[in-house]
Amino acid sequence: MVEGLEIPTPFVRRALIIGAGIAGMQAALDIANSGYQVVLVDKLPSIGGRMAQLSETFPTLDCAQCILTPRTVEVGHHENITLLTYSEVETIEGDIGDFRVRIKRKPAYVNWDLCTGCGVCAEKCPQRVVSEFERGMGQRKAIYTLSPQAVPNKPVIDRENCIYFVRGRCRACEKFCPVEAIDFEQQEHVVEERVGAIIVATGYDLYPTDGPSLHSGQALGHYGYGRIPDVIDGLAFERLLSASGPTAGQVKRPSDGKVPKEVVFVQCAGSRDPALGMPYCSKVCCMYTAKHAMLYKHRVHDGQAYVFYIDIRAAGKGYEEFVRRAMEEDRVLYLRGKVSRIFQEDGRVIVWGTDTLSGKPLEVAADLVVLATATVPKDGARELGQMLGIEADECGFYAEADGNMHPLETVRPGVFLAGADSGPRDIPETVAQGSGAAAKVLSLFARW
Repeated sequence: MVEGLEIPTPFVRRALIIGAGIAGMQAALDIANSGYQVVLVDKLPSIGGRMAQLSETFPTLDCAQCILTPRTVEVGHHENITLLTYSEVETIEGDIGDFRVRIKRKPAYVNWDLCTGCGVCAEKCPQRVVSEFERGMGQRKAIYTLSPQAVPNKPVIDRENCIYFVRGRCRACEKFCPVEAIDFEQQEHVVEERVGAIIVATGYDLYPTDGPSLHSGQALGHYGYGRIPDVIDGLAFERLLSASGPTAGQVKRPSDGKVPKEVVFVQCAGSRDPALGMPYCSKVCCMYTAKHAMLYKHRVHDGQAYVFYIDIRAAGKGYEEFVRRAMEEDRVLYLRGKVSRIFQEDGRVIVWGTDTLSGKPLEVAADLVVLATATVPKDGARELGQMLGIEADECGFYAEADGNMHPLETVRPGVFLAGADSGPRDIPETVAQGSGAAAKVLSLFARW
């Protein structure tokens, strides 16, 4: 909404995109392919966002990496895209047409200009730690890339777990690097950019382990989350299903590596619960739970999958048919009712609930429980919103200027939204919003 604004001269026809998930990448490609320069910033060492952690996508069961990797490669090699990964926006000043942005680049302790991505450093590193990308299901080295398909395919050193930084000895990565790219003296530095428009595409986190501080604590303690090793969240199950995951696509429970014969999927774990500060529906859980149950059955043919649900919300092209397929073809047992308690007993995970259709209590002795935890705003979203001068709703998601007529614009002219930072979205809607935000920026550039 730029009517009546005094646009600065000269107008900088260059865009900043914060967040390099599927929404940010789509927006970046649309703008860059139109001939304009884009600065794409992401906190992580490589791009792809949450979609990079998925195994397959609903409702087609297409391989997520098969869809994503060509796009990440295109972004990484596009002549009009300046890619700043492992970086954070520090300050933003100015107004529409002439924003002045300071971006802090964190030290990777690897000279990416020299690095060839051969992987020898990670192979020789003796230190293993729990992998955040694998949602705790696997390990990584102290020098690592997020995934085999990482773009850019350049490693970073985890300073907090590196033996050299902690104890003052080791340096195995430096010794074996064939191009001498390891640089333990590397420091963070600041990059300054001028842009005419900003797209915010920071994505989402899951409740409760990596949500913002207002959602911290053991609010899902009655589900055993964080206490019982065989109670995991949906993204962790995605990593178990993924061919590039810690188990190479085999479904094994974390506690002992055995194949689970009975798996319970719990929907609305935190969502639609005003007491937890999340009265909203997380929108994608019904669909990805059906996908998880279906893929589990495809891998463990003699296994049984149970889904506890409040109601099924499958509003999308082919979505209702997909859920029906899980029920009828893959024999997933759907139980209408909320789970009251989950606890461990004799090596099994006991799930207590009620079938609200029959009014009878239920008890399932499961080998593995998967929680469809609520989608929450990205950690640090409020601070970034304050820096940008944009508003957030009562749940912490960024507020649109007008949810009906201006769903991609904010109250600050020249700043646009795309993807799940303004509320839960599935992949097609996220991609559409990325293109929509790019169209807004291109319209602005063409007009001024």
